[in-house]
Amino acid sequence: MERATLEAPEISCDHCIQTIRKSVEKLPGVQFVSGDPDGKQVVVEYDPGQTPLGGIEAAMEEEGYPVKK
Repeated sequence: MERATLEAPEISCDHCIQTIRKSVEKLPGVQFVSGDPDGKQVVVEYDPGQTPLGGIEAAMEEEGYPVKK
């Protein structure tokens, strides 16, 4: 299991976090998703053998929250 903290500047509220959570939790191997709208960050615990980090980033971007790299 790996843990990643992703910065997404477009996050502005708890609704944003809920939208990201619903999308990312559907991915195989994702165990935990949490977010901080004030810090504009999302923390994800996942199995990279099932879903690589790029897949998580893509799911967030599809919802309108691009990840800052």
